[in-house]
Amino acid sequence: MENSVKYLLIIIYINFRGDKIMLKFVICDDNTKILNNLSHMLEMLFMKHSLDAEIVLSTTDGNELLKYFEKNDVDVLILDINLHSDMSGLEIAEIVRKTNKNCYIIFTTGYFEHVLTAFKYKTFDYICKPVTLERLEETILRLFDDANGTRKKYIKLDNKNTIINENDVQYIKRDGMKIIFHTQHRDYEVYSSFAKIQESLPKNFVRCHKSFIANIDNITKLEPVSNLIYFDKNSTCDIGPKYKDFIMEVIETNGNIK
Repeated sequence: MENSVKYLLIIIYINFRGDKIMLKFVICDDNTKILNNLSHMLEMLFMKHSLDAEIVLSTTDGNELLKYFEKNDVDVLILDINLHSDMSGLEIAEIVRKTNKNCYIIFTTGYFEHVLTAFKYKTFDYICKPVTLERLEETILRLFDDANGTRKKYIKLDNKNTIINENDVQYIKRDGMKIIFHTQHRDYEVYSSFAKIQESLPKNFVRCHKSFIANIDNITKLEPVSNLIYFDKNSTCDIGPKYKDFIMEVIETNGNIK
């Protein structure tokens, strides 16, 4: 059973070049298909978010990886633990740790029981396999936030550790037993109490309807006649009669319409 377990580690340390962060990625996995998929997903994310990063090596050979590491600067190492070589990924990670004490480590695994072992290497994040573009995107964006010294607040949505940047949320909608977090790019659905969600949110999330909570920082237009709040890309949510005076007062006080 143990021999069949596949892990993935992402080992990151930061190369400072003035005020700008450039991250160099190396990927090592003995499965060529996984290797190619990871490369493709990373390239997509670099382009989508205009990230200053590049993949400098993609290999199935752990020894080639270490030789490259000895002679070149590497900021991010994506590493499969169960390599078909004379060293496991954990052993490679241990070698890297000896010379890079402050590197971030992010790992993925299909088995929760291996989480504690991975945390031995000062884990930055934990991703379940198979790695999806959405989950990888969340991790990479947090990575760059940390590398650039910025701190964004994130909302944990469910027991699968789905995390979204609270600044991306335009509004939150109650739909029966579901709670929908609406962002510019997609909706996230969870099952929770609307009242419980509201209690955990920061002050810029304001109740505007019995079934809607609006992020006032993302409002682009408010139409009191039609009782609609507008956000980017013409997304809208309703204003309820009970909350109309309150939401108008909040907007006038804070002046948060873009």
